[in-house]
Amino acid sequence: MKFVPIGEIAKHTGKKVSLRGWIYRHRASKGVVFIVLRDSSGIVQCAVKGKEYEKAKSLLVESSVAVEGTVKEDKRAPGGYEVAVKKLDVVHKAERFPITKDQSKEFLRDMRHLWLRSQPMAAVLKVRSTVFGAVDEFFRSRGYYEFQSPMFVGTAAEGGSTLFEVDYFGKKAYLTQTWQLYAEAAIFALEKIYTIAPSFRAERSSTSRHLTEFWHAEVETAWQQFDELQKQGEELVSFIVQKVLKENKKELELLGADIGALGRVKPPFPRIRYRDALKKLASAGMDVPYGKDLRTKEEAKLCEMYDKPLIVTHYPKEIKAFYMKQAPDDKDAVLGMDMLVPHVGEIIGGSEREEDIGEIKKKLAAQGEKPEDYGWYIDTRRYGSVPHSGFGMGIDRVVEWICGLDSIHEAIGFPRTMDRITP
Repeated sequence: MKFVPIGEIAKHTGKKVSLRGWIYRHRASKGVVFIVLRDSSGIVQCAVKGKEYEKAKSLLVESSVAVEGTVKEDKRAPGGYEVAVKKLDVVHKAERFPITKDQSKEFLRDMRHLWLRSQPMAAVLKVRSTVFGAVDEFFRSRGYYEFQSPMFVGTAAEGGSTLFEVDYFGKKAYLTQTWQLYAEAAIFALEKIYTIAPSFRAERSSTSRHLTEFWHAEVETAWQQFDELQKQGEELVSFIVQKVLKENKKELELLGADIGALGRVKPPFPRIRYRDALKKLASAGMDVPYGKDLRTKEEAKLCEMYDKPLIVTHYPKEIKAFYMKQAPDDKDAVLGMDMLVPHVGEIIGGSEREEDIGEIKKKLAAQGEKPEDYGWYIDTRRYGSVPHSGFGMGIDRVVEWICGLDSIHEAIGFPRTMDRITP
C-alpha cells in the first residue's frame, strides 16, 4: 500500500488515497467522528462513518492510525480538504495525552518530548532544518571546506568564567566554547573553512537568550580582513533569511513571524562604531559608560533605530577576547564586530585576528591566562602567519529571530539551561 503525504493531499482531489499519521484533534458526534490527522507534512480532516464509526469514536488524541478514503475539497475543514474514510486501521491506541490547552511554558518544557508534536514546535524545527542547510549551502558554494575541532579542550577561548570543567582521565579539561583556536591552525592548510557544531558555556544566567549548550556556525578565512568579514556576515544572514522565506512561508505564517521585515533583510546592513553607538544610546536616554559591553536592552534600543540588522564594530579591547586585532586607528579598540537583530540582540560575533605574538601574550596575561598554556596556538604565528578573520553565529538565536519567538528555549528541540538538564 502506497501512503500519500498529507501535505500533497490537494493533488489527489476526487481520488481514493491511503494516509497514515497521528490523531491531532478528535471530535465525535452522532453518526460521524471528525479526526484531524497529522503527519510531518501537514494536517487533514477525516470524516469517519458507518462500520468504522465505533472504532474511531473510542480513539484518543495521538493514537496512530492508517486510513483509506476519498479526498474532497472543503474550505471549512482544517487545511481545506476532507477525506471520507472507508477503512480505518489502528496502529496504536494512545493513552490520554497529558498536554491540554493553556499549559504554562515551563510545563511544556517539562513535556518537551511530547510537545515537539505540536504544530508550532514542528514549524520551528522545520525552519531550523532549513537554516542548517542554508549555512552548508552558503559556505560550500563559495569553496569552503567543513572542518571539525575537538569538543574536549585544555584552555579557554572566550574567558575562563564560562568553562565547563570535566575530569579527563585524571586531568583537568573543558567542554569547548568555540572551535576558533583550532580553526586558526587549520586555515594554514585549507584557507577557507566552516563548521556547524555545539558549543558549551557555563553562564550562570537564566534569561530567555542563553543556553548552556548551543549550536554554533563558525567560519575562518585566510587572507580576509575586517571589511570583508563584515560583508561575509551580512551575506550569510541574508542568504539564510531568503532561503527560509522561500522554503518555509507556511511555517512562518503559522508562527506569526514578521514576513515583511524579513523580506528587507538584504545587504548592505548599516554599520556603526561602538563609540557612536554609545552616543546614539545617550540621545535616547540610555547612558552607557565607555568600556561596558552592551546589554540586551541597549542592543534592542539600537535595533529600533534601523530597519535591518545592525553591525556594531570597534568594541573596547578590554571587553573582547585576546585574539582580536587592535584597530590601527583606535588604540583602545579592536577590529571586532557584533551583528544585532531586533528582539534578540547579538547573533554574530567576529573579528580580524591578532598576528603579533607579543600582543597575544600581553592580552593573555591581562586576562589572567598563562601564555605558555597556549604554546601550540602561538606556534601558528611563528611560521608563515597571514591576515585572517572569522566569526561565530548562534544558530538558535537566528531561529528565534526569524520565527519571532519570545525565547531562545523555543528555538531548539531540547534546550539546555542553567536550570534544565531533562528531558
